Amino acid sequence: METVDQILSKLENADNTTKNKLENELVSIGTPALPELVKELQVVKGIKRGVVAMTLIRIGDASVEYLKKAAHNNKDFEWVAEYLIREIEGSVAA
Repeated sequence: METVDQILSKLENADNTTKNKLENELVSIGTPALPELVKELQVVKGIKRGVVAMTLIRIGDASVEYLKKAAHNNKDFEWVAEYLIREIEGSVAA
C-alpha cells in the first residue's frame, strides 16, 4: 500500500479521473492516514489541498479530533479546521 505522501505526489498532474481515484485511495487508508492528512492540509495548496480536505470530510468523525488538535496548535489553520468540522458534523446530521 502506498503512503499518503506517495499518493499526494501523484496529484501534481492528475486529471479528474485520476484525482478521484487517488482521493478514494486516501479514504481507503482511513483513520491511520489522519495525522499525515491533517499535517499536509496545513501546507499544501491547490488541487492537493482540495483532495486532502475532501478526504478528511469523507473519513468523517474520526477526523474531527485531529482537526481540533491542529487548530489549537496553529491559529492560522483554525478557520480551515472549523469549516471542515462543520462539514463533517453537517454531513453526519443529514
